[in-house]
Amino acid sequence: MAIDETACRKLLRDGLDELNIDVNENQQNLLIEYLEAFHKWNKAINLSAIRDPKEMVSRHLLDSLVLCPYLQDYINNKKGKAATYPLRLIDVGTGGGLPGFPLAICFPDIQVTLLDSNGKKTRFLFQTALKLKLSNIQVENKRVEGFHPEEKFDIVTSRAFASLSDMVIGAEHLLGCDGQYWAMKGQYPELELKQCSSRVEMIAAHKLQVPKCNEERYLMVLSSVAKQ
Repeated sequence: MAIDETACRKLLRDGLDELNIDVNENQQNLLIEYLEAFHKWNKAINLSAIRDPKEMVSRHLLDSLVLCPYLQDYINNKKGKAATYPLRLIDVGTGGGLPGFPLAICFPDIQVTLLDSNGKKTRFLFQTALKLKLSNIQVENKRVEGFHPEEKFDIVTSRAFASLSDMVIGAEHLLGCDGQYWAMKGQYPELELKQCSSRVEMIAAHKLQVPKCNEERYLMVLSSVAKQ
């Protein structure tokens, strides 16, 4: 069954307006195309337990795009400083491409690497990025500990790791000298922060309000103590 494109577009536009995020018409078209592909492949390879495309708009698209203002602030802060461009972001354990794929659509000038050990999921990501002609996306079918790129990353993000400690320990070799971990969490992870306090310092904890989603969401921004 195809998605109700009209309804999904309206939910996306309304959500973007509520979040005060400026996404142009072409980018909205790409987000809907990504949603269509996600919904289609989800039937075969189980990208998500969510089956309703309209619910996917909130729980997947908007839940990723809520990071846009923070990413824009990060980019603006980097401008004028000695920084390597384009900005490099890696989404570790990306699964179906969340949050990295929607962010790559809305920020075509940054390089986004989508890393996952599941071959079926990375095949979906590769085929969809190719279909949407997104040249700023690189897909890697590897475990995080087995991925050793030539260049490190400004931002290491994930919403899939079981704990902050797992994320920090598993991905610390990917983080550049002034890089940041961006961990998307449900409830405020007070215990997890204590468990990795010797390795990271918290820069910020942003409480996120995702339209049509009543669950708690946080963006935890961390820096590596060893890399300071």
